[in-house]
Amino acid sequence: MALNWFKKKKHKQEEKTSSDQKIDEASEAFETEDVADTQPFRDNGEPEHKDLENEIAPPLPANDQKTDQAAPKKPSGFFKRLKNGLSKTREILTTDINDLFTGKRKIDDELLEELEELLITSDIGVQTTMDLIQSISIKSSEISGPDQLKNVLREKILELLNATMKPSQEIVDKPHVIMVIGVNGVGKTTTIGKLAARFSASGKKVIIAAADTFRAAAIEQLTIWADRAGVDIIKHKDMSDPAAVAYDGIQAAVARDADIVLVDTAGRLHTRKNLMEELKKIKRTISNKLPGAPHEILLILDATTGQNALSQAQLFNDALDVTGIALTKLDGTAKGGIVVSICNALEIPLNYIGVGEKIEDLQEFDPAEFVNALF
Repeated sequence: MALNWFKKKKHKQEEKTSSDQKIDEASEAFETEDVADTQPFRDNGEPEHKDLENEIAPPLPANDQKTDQAAPKKPSGFFKRLKNGLSKTREILTTDINDLFTGKRKIDDELLEELEELLITSDIGVQTTMDLIQSISIKSSEISGPDQLKNVLREKILELLNATMKPSQEIVDKPHVIMVIGVNGVGKTTTIGKLAARFSASGKKVIIAAADTFRAAAIEQLTIWADRAGVDIIKHKDMSDPAAVAYDGIQAAVARDADIVLVDTAGRLHTRKNLMEELKKIKRTISNKLPGAPHEILLILDATTGQNALSQAQLFNDALDVTGIALTKLDGTAKGGIVVSICNALEIPLNYIGVGEKIEDLQEFDPAEFVNALF
């Protein structure tokens, strides 16, 4: 690539690096906020376990339970909603790429530079964009028009997405514990409710542990989702020890022969405890109660936050070894390139994507379907 092209990009990337540093600083801020001087822990640091009596929201009577639970089978309208959700990115990868070839242009340094700007604009990210540009440059002699360029992009993006995918495995551990993490506002509570409904509809017995005891109304919101899904919920009072809730959730799951435990967690603490340290404590408590658990650590990210979602994922993964990601709010306001960026940069499987508020709008991620909706 021409030297002046790299100089121009270096300036742009320096600006982006400065922006990323601000993102990291903002992410660190929510971890260390000091507010109330609450003491949900015993002096010895052990979780303060509570009696489970009267702590479980009773399941709704059969005739009062909601009937819109999602079956595991993907609804026929999901692809249409996904395609609508990717409209911004698809415009960049179709119309804008077509415009690059106006005047019968050939692949050269100038065109690649313009293409790079388009890809970064779609939230694909700098590093992933550079990888894609390199692949296109290698095949430049075979590309003479926009359709060929889009085919190369399609193949490379699908390759990047497939690289992090893991084959679906049957849940063999019982109870199977999924620890759900993420900052406030990304749709953590809603995702847990949708997952509970999906698992319940497939015949699994599910228990939710409401371990986000610090956010106002978090327990109440989760209780509504548990009732809606027809599953049990383990909950303590506000400001209780989150690790104790997780412990009691595992204990109840073992006693009731439950198949799956979904453990909600805080996204921001209102005590002097550092967020990541609190999440590590919950993870240790779960492991001590049930060796081998948590079997999954699912990180919820908001697609509308763009590259900020990538920064959040890096922070959580460094602290907790994330095993999978659920990307929410991919409903038209987001740029779908963030999906490619996350999969390529973090090498963490993307398990679920959400394209709306309904239960069936959360589905398992299918790379081929995603790429088809992208172009």
